[in-house]
Amino acid sequence: MIKLRSIADDDPILEHSRLLRAMKLAFDYAQSEGGIGLTQTKAFNRKFAQWMADHSPWPEYSTVELMRLNKVLNEWDVPPAIVVHDLLIVGKFGRHSKGRFQVSKKAQGLRYKRGAFFTQIAETYLFEYNHSRNSRSEFAAHGNWDIFLNIINVEAEQGLTEAHLVKTLYGIERREHVFDREYHDHAGFLFSHVLRPLSWIGFLEETSDGRRLSDRTYWKTPLWRACLVLDTDDMVDAPQRH
Repeated sequence: MIKLRSIADDDPILEHSRLLRAMKLAFDYAQSEGGIGLTQTKAFNRKFAQWMADHSPWPEYSTVELMRLNKVLNEWDVPPAIVVHDLLIVGKFGRHSKGRFQVSKKAQGLRYKRGAFFTQIAETYLFEYNHSRNSRSEFAAHGNWDIFLNIINVEAEQGLTEAHLVKTLYGIERREHVFDREYHDHAGFLFSHVLRPLSWIGFLEETSDGRRLSDRTYWKTPLWRACLVLDTDDMVDAPQRH
């Protein structure tokens, strides 16, 4: 597994990680509420799902946006709540107990060690988490994190689009106004398993010229440069933005 450089607790570049903020919010909620309430199926209850949407670090997953499509908000209606719940379990930050998720005392201490908290979240989310849970397709493209990170390290210096990454990795070009199943499958996989996770953890940031996901351009954040040591680092030039 790729290891990350440690970040100081007071380093302002940690603000690039929306997922770190979401996890801290969940820890704070659990501390003040005596745990996070669960449904009979052990999903987070509506009270927490609504609260997470009210405080969402992602504007597109705010209460205002999500209530356009839902009358009430369950965990499965709030993507940050789904990922936070999964990470609490996969990262072994606590356990389900008597109808609530209880964060362990040891994990609660991480709230005040932001650098270590971020590293644990990032390594768990990128390298241990099952990203297919948030994908609409079961298609799996070839590749691994070592390949993805080293390619993106070079290609995102000048801004990286979905179409460019698909072509670079798999030699498949997007054709305008034509639905291409092969391209669509590979692009969807890279978004769900690579680009969105890197954006949520704070290693990439997005700019967009349109409403479609494919219109987004991805750039490396200071967190990327501070945390990752990659084989292609010597191939990277200083970015030139216009």
